[in-house]
Amino acid sequence: MLTAAAHALSIEGLSKTFGSTRALIDVDLQIAAGEVHGLVGVNGSGKSTLIKTLSGYVQPDDGAVASINGTPLRMGDPVAAAEGGLRFVHQDLGLVDELDAVDNYAIGNGFIRRVSGSIDWPATRARVTEALGELGVQLDLRRPVGQLSASARTAVAVARALVGWRDGAQLLVLDEPTASMPDDEVGRLFNVIRAVNASGLAVIYVSHHLDEVFELTQHVTVLRDGRRIATVPTNAVSHDELVELMTGGVHDPSPTSDIALSTSSPVALAATSISTSLLRSIDIEVRVGEIVGVAGLSDSGREHLAKALFGAIPRTGTVTVGGSTVAADPVAAIAAGLALVPAERLRVGLIVADSARANLSLPRIAAYRRRGRLHRASETADAAELLHRTKVKPDGNPERIVATLSGGNQQKVLLARWLGVQPTVLLLDEPTQGVDISAKSDVHRLLREAARNGGLAVIVCSTDSIELAELCDRVIVLCRGSIDAELLAPVSADDIERHCLTDAREEIRS
Repeated sequence: MLTAAAHALSIEGLSKTFGSTRALIDVDLQIAAGEVHGLVGVNGSGKSTLIKTLSGYVQPDDGAVASINGTPLRMGDPVAAAEGGLRFVHQDLGLVDELDAVDNYAIGNGFIRRVSGSIDWPATRARVTEALGELGVQLDLRRPVGQLSASARTAVAVARALVGWRDGAQLLVLDEPTASMPDDEVGRLFNVIRAVNASGLAVIYVSHHLDEVFELTQHVTVLRDGRRIATVPTNAVSHDELVELMTGGVHDPSPTSDIALSTSSPVALAATSISTSLLRSIDIEVRVGEIVGVAGLSDSGREHLAKALFGAIPRTGTVTVGGSTVAADPVAAIAAGLALVPAERLRVGLIVADSARANLSLPRIAAYRRRGRLHRASETADAAELLHRTKVKPDGNPERIVATLSGGNQQKVLLARWLGVQPTVLLLDEPTQGVDISAKSDVHRLLREAARNGGLAVIVCSTDSIELAELCDRVIVLCRGSIDAELLAPVSADDIERHCLTDAREEIRS
């Protein structure tokens, strides 16, 4: 057993409580100096909370003790984390797509300046070139990073995180670094990670893709329900054993072939050969009154499907609603009876500075115009009815500014907006992300009522396997852009998680 002083990172007794929820419970974790250490667990296992606590974004409960190379670390303090040598590359990378690699590198690090105070551009570019070169990467420094490949973008984020790394960095944390990364670029990122590790830096590698964990890491730690279940040498555990540790038990997968779908209801939506940068020729049908779930890992295509069907992102393939072809355009989609509740409700879903009434009226504002003027009384009455129906609190006041509502009530306003247009097909992406238990129950009730009583066809794309198991008649599992499984209710959350991990098993066996 290594002593704490020999560990790049040592944590003992880490807990974190949010209200009545214990996200982390007495977690111990040791990362050896110079190793790549995997961190795995199903959604909600506590991985994100652990990383946020390390970075200082989240304060831990009292009693936790941590050290970096034997030096005490004050967790919950971003300055202490940085000064202690912890470096982080988060899943969203934090890059500004419109800026080039030099400008992105300088965010948080600054530019090299001349005595006069002006930017020394040649010297700054040379520094960035050197930093990328140490990772084995060469790229066009003047090109906006939004135009770079996924692996090159990640390399820029790694180089920025490791600025001055030879003088103080001790541990690099990579959170789902291959999310949205094509298969042929993953190997390039692995070369970057190995270059960092070869210098003596320890790495925590967080990923749902178990094939990557097996290829890169020396040890792997499993979290489940906020607890550390095991830390084992990677070469001493099989894929199935690791999955069992993550899910809590072995269950026979539900049958995925010869599924006889009911033909008693007409097809509301049919999609053929739907492809995007992540999806690979997806075919899907949803019937009137049916709730279909879509599960999958970060880069499985799950996060693209609802937006692709709605025409919110570029796609190829054909979508028909009620037998009529729908163009890949949101305006055409709405006119055809499609509605989309996006995952990013604050960024693209709601106008939070405006009233609930104004937000609810957006898709059908023309219906309230009388002789060129807005008929406010009708608009307000309809808004009040929708807010009452969806149990928006407090008091369902149509003039309440959306920004003053809780996350769950904001989500219910967004859902009410689209239920109000009485669509044929409702598409939802992460419909209960960041909402409390009560709001989640309300959202599920509304979706069931809309499907069963209103004849609505519903597609729910979610990373919450429990939600999909409880809500859906059928769950489609996407892996690497293709349909890997189709599970009929009743199905367990463990079965869904297990199928989401199937691509890793196939990668290892191939």
